Amino acid sequence: MITTLLVANRGEIACRVMRTAKAMGLTTVAVHSAIDRDARHAREADIRVNLGGAKPADSYLLIDKLIDAAKASGAQAIHPGYGFLSENAGFARAIEDAGLIFLGPPASAIDAMGSKSAAKALMEKAGVPLVPGYHGEAQDVETFRVAAEKIGYPVLLKATAGGGGKGMKVVEREADLAEALQSAQREAQSSFGDSRMLVEKYVLKPRHVEIQVFADQHGNCLYLNERDCSIQRRHQKVVEEAPAPGLSAELRRAMGEAAVKAAQAIGYVGAGTVEFLLDARGEFFFMEMNTRLQVEHPVTEAITGLDLVAWQIRVARGEPLPITQDQVPLNGHAIEVRLYAEDPDNDFLPATGTLDLYRESAAGPGRRVDSGVAEGDQVSPFYDPMLGKLIAWGENREEARLRLLAMLDETCVGGVRTNLAFLRRVVGHPAFAAAELDTGFIPRHEPDLMRTPGELPDDFWQQAGELFVQTEPAKIREDDLHSPWAKRDGLRFGMPAQTSVHLMCCGESRQVRVGAASGRSELAREADSASPTEALASKLAPTGVMQRPKAIRQGGTLYLEWSGELQAVTAFDPIAEVEASHQHHGGLTAPMNGSIVRVLAEAGQSVEAGATLVVLEAMKMEHSIRAQQAGVVKSLFCAEGDMVNEGAVLLEMDEA
Repeated sequence: MITTLLVANRGEIACRVMRTAKAMGLTTVAVHSAIDRDARHAREADIRVNLGGAKPADSYLLIDKLIDAAKASGAQAIHPGYGFLSENAGFARAIEDAGLIFLGPPASAIDAMGSKSAAKALMEKAGVPLVPGYHGEAQDVETFRVAAEKIGYPVLLKATAGGGGKGMKVVEREADLAEALQSAQREAQSSFGDSRMLVEKYVLKPRHVEIQVFADQHGNCLYLNERDCSIQRRHQKVVEEAPAPGLSAELRRAMGEAAVKAAQAIGYVGAGTVEFLLDARGEFFFMEMNTRLQVEHPVTEAITGLDLVAWQIRVARGEPLPITQDQVPLNGHAIEVRLYAEDPDNDFLPATGTLDLYRESAAGPGRRVDSGVAEGDQVSPFYDPMLGKLIAWGENREEARLRLLAMLDETCVGGVRTNLAFLRRVVGHPAFAAAELDTGFIPRHEPDLMRTPGELPDDFWQQAGELFVQTEPAKIREDDLHSPWAKRDGLRFGMPAQTSVHLMCCGESRQVRVGAASGRSELAREADSASPTEALASKLAPTGVMQRPKAIRQGGTLYLEWSGELQAVTAFDPIAEVEASHQHHGGLTAPMNGSIVRVLAEAGQSVEAGATLVVLEAMKMEHSIRAQQAGVVKSLFCAEGDMVNEGAVLLEMDEA
């Protein structure tokens, strides 16, 4: 009997699992690292256990500590979530050896499918089509060089023990193979504790279609339709939907039956996903099997009306699957987007900081938000940067798409860079509306999807000035808000009323004069009905059409939406500006908070343009800091193992 469940994970998935567990009457246990002690998943659990440490290797990847936490809290079962140890056979065995229940497949199934190499060998034996590649045990550079030459470039390096884009590199030419292999191996070791790799042909313009399978302990196994996860960046999914657009019933059945056959061949139990590459001719190739619940499982829940976490708990209790294959529902269409703390304008590098503003879209029919953060939470450099997921359902794909756009418009995040505006552009793109999907969608439509930063126009600054003044709290006579001295109306005796503010936004500063004749009176009426720190401003356009720019005041910052982006406007700080002007220039800086894992240069060394000088690890992925031009390394300001903040100078160079 399972009455208490420990979730060996964090963030969004921990909150999501605990939500179902509580609905089923279970006591929930959260584990957390030292820096996650105030995280949302820890706050929402019935019981919380501190694992200590900060990096995953010092906290969420420590099997002994997780099992000790389960025993100490009285948990009979452990849910691994996704990522971390969810596909670690040793973890599953340790749980079983401790007399606890693992809410996942048997360790033998993880061994068979958790290794991409073993899974491909198994599929080859079963006659499932495979992408050409090398999946052997030898892991030296020469073996991969020979294999890549035989396969033909471009090739894809992949970690055998994990997924989620970690330990995955596209290699376009032989000269880049050695460095890419070493980097992928380090990422794999850091994320999964296993550095083994495989290499396969990089298929051009494929669709990524996966089958959700579910099996019980009585030999029953079925597939719960499919999902299209083709829209990806940095080899990680961004948008997922179910069912896959344009997939015929015959192809769905063929892929589903192949996935069930694969699961049954290894005695699978629980939730799993079999992933395929689907080409334009309708041929599909086995990629891998993820022996866990997927990030995108909510779209399957939306079109089937099933709760997959509840199924996991019931199957772990020994109950049979409640329906047969013929009874699996397929109703309507669902689309999910992943909201990440990252900077699309800077190659989607992860972002860190404090969520000064975090507002989710309103609940309602066909609307769902799965998140793991709240306003005021910290986004650290140690973990995956996903904040949450927005899921929309509709009777058809277009209804779901329009509903998702509305949800994205209602979502507000400030204080940390996110991909929110980028997601709006993806979902609103005509090619997405037409379901023209493949894994090259984002690169192909990059000019439409990527924002080109430029100077903010005068209209922006005028509107920002008006709103900044109207939402600014009174600073004089706070005990008497009706006092004329508490008002920010620009009163000047004998002269027209006018207020002057000096504002900063996106590295620009502007002096803005706000007068009574500038349309501020209309803004003030709209702000009066809002809270002191929040205003939705209306402005009467010359055409008579009322426009409602999104504007939210949080303390000293005004978040104003402009051209689809939420801009942070603050008062100009001359002292901070002087300090910034005196910062060290001419060196390479850290693009984000993280830890230095490799320093490949030394003082006095001559380097070519594009050479990797420093490797930074953040959120379980490596990022190479490269020389912008040929030159000589003058000074080093970092060492391997150092933690650095975004903007920190790592080294100084003299141009050649």
